Amino acid sequence: MESLSYLAIIWGSVFAATFLSARTRLTPVLYFLAVGAVLVNTGILPVEGDPFIRGFADIGIIVIMFALGFEENSSHFVRALKRSWGIAFFGGIVPFFAAYMLADYFWNDVNISLICGLAMISTAVSLTMVSLKSEGLQTSPVARGIMTSAVIEDIASLVLVAIMIPVATGQAALSASGIGLIAGKTVLFFALITVLGLWIFPHKMPDRTWRIPLLGHYGIRDVLSFGGGEQTTLILLLIALLTGILAHEFGFHPAVGAYMAGLIFKEDYFHFLRNPDGDHYQNTKKIIDSVAFSWIGPVFFVNLGTKILFDWDIFVSVIPHVILMTLGLIVAQVSSSALAAYYTGSFKRVESLMIGFGMLGRAELAFVVMDIAYVQHDILSTEAFYTLMFTAFWLNVCVPLSIRFWKPYLLAEQQALTERTGP
Repeated sequence: MESLSYLAIIWGSVFAATFLSARTRLTPVLYFLAVGAVLVNTGILPVEGDPFIRGFADIGIIVIMFALGFEENSSHFVRALKRSWGIAFFGGIVPFFAAYMLADYFWNDVNISLICGLAMISTAVSLTMVSLKSEGLQTSPVARGIMTSAVIEDIASLVLVAIMIPVATGQAALSASGIGLIAGKTVLFFALITVLGLWIFPHKMPDRTWRIPLLGHYGIRDVLSFGGGEQTTLILLLIALLTGILAHEFGFHPAVGAYMAGLIFKEDYFHFLRNPDGDHYQNTKKIIDSVAFSWIGPVFFVNLGTKILFDWDIFVSVIPHVILMTLGLIVAQVSSSALAAYYTGSFKRVESLMIGFGMLGRAELAFVVMDIAYVQHDILSTEAFYTLMFTAFWLNVCVPLSIRFWKPYLLAEQQALTERTGP
């Protein structure tokens, strides 16, 4: 019963964190981490994590990453790729090297520097989209530019995590042959995912000249429609888990597989009901989101927050690191994303800066990298872990504040454009 008591405490704290998040319009992840830290430092949760809670947290991150992939539209992603590739590339590579060089200056450890760089690549698109929505900008070209760039960044980040984590953990040597082996495994894994997405899952293939028993005539839609769609959520979560296990067998984190599994599902796979109860895809997505972001997924972040054991000496010692890392990443992220948006994406200057501000956030994938490096493999030092945690916190705080600050300039530019060109 003790494990269930811990779960009840965590769920109660998740509710409180969600309430505070709604009031302050900051990402709930920050509050989940904070309540985890409060609970463990006040002795309410044990310092040595409960095995049941740890297992529950592992399921949580798999479901979270599947949900993030599931909500992305791969067709929109491909169409917007041409305009957003530069934002994703330069907006990812520059912060990576900024975090890497600062970490190398602080701790002079290649593995720690590598992890810091990986953790600071991907953008917290959910935080940015919520912030844009609160300002009425969620359907603007800026929002589409940020969303597409963030998706590209997430995929690139997952590939880099898949390749570099085994190197940092010592599971593969930092040599041409070692890196080649990891790269080969990465290509093979993503090739298998591509085969699933392009040839196995689709119900009907144009010009399908080959026939495999069963697969030649059936697709994933036939599986999802079993029992009138009542088992759809179970099937999706099973596929997410199996793909996560497959990723683990290739030496990657299960979250990598879960995200890719979500990405290859298409909305038309769910159009098998003429139903009376509404859009089956949207209904399923609501269930997946509820599982991922309301009651299972948050346990991962609360559990990660319990690793923040308050130590005044450590807290004081990392203040200079946090200040330099935060300021360095703000400059690197905003400048690289804005310049790329202007020169490669043909956005206006004001729009480009808004994109730069919107790319500041760090959320789910950053904390997955921290969990792998600090909790699972002990790569990060305590000081580095605290530095990354507090840096992510301040970067996320900057997102809604900078978007609100820059909104009048964006609207003024749009108004001026309308006056010049007419309605």
